[in-house]
Amino acid sequence: MNGLLIGRFQPFHIGHLSAVKFALSKVENLWIGIGSSNKSNEKRNPFTADERKEMILSSLDPENAKKIGVYYVPDTGDHDKWTYHVDAIVPKYDIVFSNDDFTLSLYKKRGIETIPVPLLQRETVSGTHIREMIAADKDWSSLVPQGTKNVLIKIGAKERLCKISQ
Repeated sequence: MNGLLIGRFQPFHIGHLSAVKFALSKVENLWIGIGSSNKSNEKRNPFTADERKEMILSSLDPENAKKIGVYYVPDTGDHDKWTYHVDAIVPKYDIVFSNDDFTLSLYKKRGIETIPVPLLQRETVSGTHIREMIAADKDWSSLVPQGTKNVLIKIGAKERLCKISQ
């Protein structure tokens, strides 16, 4: 059985890693859709799709990485057609995992099985909060897997976030 997990992963953090592990406990293969893949260098979407893919893959252990496929899902601006747009990009899936009620409702409308993902420390483990911490030069490293931390340092995330927020 295959599952689908879609997120923006701006950046990929420990909550996302927990969601991936949760989903993998329920399916054999997991397709990860990088949402808003056509957006980058914006306040809400500072990292490119390629950078986010690198964060994800470098954060997984080799055993889990074998069961994962990563796909770019650009925004369409049309909620009614969006799930069908996703279908044209990712391989067949049986279950959709998400913590976003709107995403779950779109798939439920189509009769596709959905499973809500338990949230991990949502107050502190959110992309917005982590981006703010990076820009403010606060200690954010415990909120992301080592792979993500390495990518963020390599790409100069602090400098980019400070530049974008001006």
